[in-house]
Amino acid sequence: MNTLTPAQRSFLRSRAHALKPVVVTGQAGLTDAVLDEIERCLAHHELIKIKLNFEDRRIRRQQAEIICRKTGSHGVQHIGRMAVLYRPAVKPRIQLPV
Repeated sequence: MNTLTPAQRSFLRSRAHALKPVVVTGQAGLTDAVLDEIERCLAHHELIKIKLNFEDRRIRRQQAEIICRKTGSHGVQHIGRMAVLYRPAVKPRIQLPV
């Protein structure tokens, strides 16, 4: 999978600013049900924001990386408990700058 350029990341961050989290991880952590929901949201929206409810910053970053790897998405941004993910659809609705 190609990586995003800095200009593309900046563009996606600006688009994601107004988004609300569509998936929130619970006390059970990163379950198959959570991953399935993230898959559905990425397929429908392309760009999503998720909330990672883990106390340790290192664990939140690891979980975001695991989600990206398992869903084939790009990690656009990770601030605090929020992570922004992007995965282009078969017919992309978001046109990234070149």
